[in-house]
Amino acid sequence: MRYGIAFVTHFCNFTLMAQNSIISITMVAMVNNTDHPPHLNSSTEQLPAGLSGDQHEASKHLPIKAPVYNWSPQTQGIIFSSVQYGMILMQGPGGYLAGKIGTKKVVGIALLGSSLLTLCIPLAANLGLVFFLATRAVQGLMQGTGYGGQFALWQKWAPPNERSRLCTIALSGMTLGIFTVLLVGGIISEALGWPFVFYSFGGGGVLCSLLWFILIYDDPVSHPWISGPEREYILSSLNQQFSSEEQPLPIKAMLKSLPLWSMCLCTMTHQWLVNTFIMYTPTYISSVFKVNIRDNGFLSSLPFIVAWVLGILGGWLADFLLSKNFRLITVRKFITLLGNAPPAALVAALPYIQSSYITTIIFLTISCGLCPLSQAGIYINALDIAPRYASFLMGTSRGLAHSSAVLVPIVAGFFLSQDSEFGWRNFFFVVFAVNLLGLIIYLVFGKADVQEWARERKLTRL
Repeated sequence: MRYGIAFVTHFCNFTLMAQNSIISITMVAMVNNTDHPPHLNSSTEQLPAGLSGDQHEASKHLPIKAPVYNWSPQTQGIIFSSVQYGMILMQGPGGYLAGKIGTKKVVGIALLGSSLLTLCIPLAANLGLVFFLATRAVQGLMQGTGYGGQFALWQKWAPPNERSRLCTIALSGMTLGIFTVLLVGGIISEALGWPFVFYSFGGGGVLCSLLWFILIYDDPVSHPWISGPEREYILSSLNQQFSSEEQPLPIKAMLKSLPLWSMCLCTMTHQWLVNTFIMYTPTYISSVFKVNIRDNGFLSSLPFIVAWVLGILGGWLADFLLSKNFRLITVRKFITLLGNAPPAALVAALPYIQSSYITTIIFLTISCGLCPLSQAGIYINALDIAPRYASFLMGTSRGLAHSSAVLVPIVAGFFLSQDSEFGWRNFFFVVFAVNLLGLIIYLVFGKADVQEWARERKLTRL
């Protein structure tokens, strides 16, 4: 049953991330031209037959079935980042609320709200840019609550020796959501128009929220269908850990904790890399290879299906290494290193190999594919260092990390607008440098043992 909970959460994350990243592929159709100055297409290698032809302007392949807007790269950056402000604000409070009133209510309501707002986005875009940005901002509040609230499940459902695989099964739904929306979104946009991408994933999200309310329970004790042996196994494995609401949050000690800060910082810098893939893979492919939106969707989605598979395998790898008596901190740092350093290096190399279509796609696929390995590292490190405060800390660290989702499009918009020749190269180098900085700090200061401030403290009761 605990794996059933993980798979339902997987599809919840699938829905939330798909709704979050729809704009990455529909932007190609909404502005009818995401291309930046045409210096980038220096390809000397022929594209495959399915991608060749008169593709020097991707916009000419789009059917006139939906509104088209005249948004500059800076405006597109603001649109990309508008949903992220709510993600930053609500992931920490979402985790705290889930610990108080239950994950089932918090995440279910957030998922339903995000889905209804997704259905409203085409109307909001037609009403004007201000309405569009406001709708996405409120949607970000809902999605942030949903992301942050889910982590309370694993305080009560995940035995310590299965945390990596259960959490990565759940979190990998985000990657599958990106893959699906990029693949299907391009086809829907070309066939029916970009509004139907929002209608499809918004309607699907409403159905997913109903399944969430039916199938999810906050803990094994309240679950009506769990077997007795499984319930006893989970409860006995967690018998030394209890929820944070029994004791006040040690805020001062948390603020002074280097292991906690290193985890949060590395999560944030890793998200620079992740958000670069999510937001700019379709735009980069469109800029370099001038493909139509359908082929762009296929090429952009390919790295994410690889990432989905490797993300799940990374959780099993981490638990396998632990079963072979590797130290917990060694496993967390090794997995985090694999999910950070090689992808960042490959991204930095992209501008230097863009003359080769095949090499570019290979580099994109490998770099994006390795990124989710960190899900079994820094992203669940809070369960190691402070299990009783894990839902609050995991939500807060993810909320802080989403500041990168605001900064990435702003920085990218600056480079791609100001420097017509070296924009992508400079942007990718900044992403590499930021990612490397966070990784080094975590490798030096990261811990995996329960911190003193997170240990049990005796409470005096009258």
